Amino acid sequence: MEKTIVGKVFKMGDNINTDVIIPGKYLIYTEPAELAKYAFSVMGPEYTERLKQFDIIVAGENFGCGSAREQGATAIKGLKMKAVLARSFARIFYRNAINAGVPIVECPEAVDAVEEGDEISINFAEGKVKTPKGEFSFPPMPESIFEILEAGGLAEHLKATLNK
Repeated sequence: MEKTIVGKVFKMGDNINTDVIIPGKYLIYTEPAELAKYAFSVMGPEYTERLKQFDIIVAGENFGCGSAREQGATAIKGLKMKAVLARSFARIFYRNAINAGVPIVECPEAVDAVEEGDEISINFAEGKVKTPKGEFSFPPMPESIFEILEAGGLAEHLKATLNK
């Protein structure tokens, strides 16, 4: 994972719950690519396909609320999203995203400044989001979290650490 990513924004609202991210009937799958086929499918069959045009999900308050299912973060990983930027995250989703290797950032000011389709950059090390309307700060990502994300998630990080 790069310390700075650049991508096109797909914008969502508040309280996007894990049932919306990946409906319960698809929890029989565990692989990111398989889960990605059904991600956000409750929004309509074209919604999942439309997401493929974007790189970064930008959402409002409480993204990932609802159940503690890990598949929500895994589905987003399968969509190959470079990051999720939100006003706030449900705490369990925040941890699940890191564990799955999905970079996430809380920066309310940046969320307010972007529109769908904007190209933004996120520098995790410096704690900066650059948007067409300005630059906004968030607490820089700790190196330990960056190492987990760089490995592709907690399981891969642990494997690499134990194999040293």
